Amino acid sequence: QVQLVESGGGLVQAGGSLRLSCAASGSAFSIYIMRWYRQAPGKQRELVATIFSSSTTNYADSVKGRFTISRDNAKNTVYLQMNNLKPEDTAVYYCNVFVKGENYWGQGTQVTVSS
Repeated sequence: QVQLVESGGGLVQAGGSLRLSCAASGSAFSIYIMRWYRQAPGKQRELVATIFSSSTTNYADSVKGRFTISRDNAKNTVYLQMNNLKPEDTAVYYCNVFVKGENYWGQGTQVTVSS
């Protein structure tokens, strides 16, 4: 079983920045494929960014060039640096990992971007 704990959300003005963190339990973190999702009110949860064990990354088109996903295997932590935030980035952000056939989610952290 994997536990994920997110932090770092908050209220920010458009154009501002936030960094989200997700701390994971377990000793196999370095091989996990880690993902950040977000869910805005009334919308489906969407994939924002992925980082592989090799540190290769993928991004949704809507955040490319503004968001950066990274990982620190020594700290069992994945980050999401969000720059030039827009009101449409407002959502609850979730950390995710799929391990041995099971999907694990954090509790989510609220990001609100005011215009």
